[in-house]
Amino acid sequence: MNWLKTSILLAGLTALFMGAGYLLAGEGGMIIALAVAVAMNFFAYWNADTLVLRMYNAREVTAQSAPGFYGIVRQLALKAELPMPKVYIIDNDQPNAFATGRNPENAAVAATSGLLRLLSHEEIAGVMAHELAHVKNRDTLIMTVTATIAGALSMLANFALFFGNNRNNPLGIVGTILVMILAPIAAMLVQMAISRTREYGADAGGADICGNPMWLASALQKLEQGAQSIDNDVAEDNPATAHMFIVNPLHARAADSLFSTHPKTANRVQRLRELAGLAARPWG
Repeated sequence: MNWLKTSILLAGLTALFMGAGYLLAGEGGMIIALAVAVAMNFFAYWNADTLVLRMYNAREVTAQSAPGFYGIVRQLALKAELPMPKVYIIDNDQPNAFATGRNPENAAVAATSGLLRLLSHEEIAGVMAHELAHVKNRDTLIMTVTATIAGALSMLANFALFFGNNRNNPLGIVGTILVMILAPIAAMLVQMAISRTREYGADAGGADICGNPMWLASALQKLEQGAQSIDNDVAEDNPATAHMFIVNPLHARAADSLFSTHPKTANRVQRLRELAGLAARPWG
């Protein structure tokens, strides 16, 4: 069901991009928009993982340089029946983590130094199991495509005024204004819906991989508190990557929680408690 919902949302996002091109420049604009979307996604498919890891100055570690962390990932990958991903550490005090890569054979997982200092061995296992669930479900590719199209829509909206007088524009200045105002908002809403759907799925999958839902539930509570009090400047400068992290890394520039790419941590913890067979109780 999650895959069906995600496919529908992705199709809607692509249609939205093509519709924006049509409003700006008619049928020709729609065709150009489709060509741009295909080209950007082709580039993202092959290069997005390298770009995002470089953006966060992630350093690859091995069994020799980080035996504890690497060993956790290796054990979980074996249990999940996945190829061993590349393992990275990001020198950042905010506790957080993400996975990237176009498929399980070309995947990477990354955790911040803040996460490795804050969490216990079991909690780290819960977090990395969540990230490996993203890899197993191929969410990393889905989220890359989503971010690429959403970013292209925002770029199109920024250039809308340049096309406002195009004689092929079917709605004239009205079409231009609609693209400028509505396209970025619609893209953000679709991106949020996809991200939230995949996060719940990865929580359940991660709980299954590590074998104890409460490890992840405990980790999420600590990560939420840490992310709210410690800045991640790179993420703040590149908000299109925020959806990749296990908890929302943005807070310094206080975006409205209505537009958060992540479900509420309290809801995620409640679901994990239910998976563990415990009575759900509020977390605050």
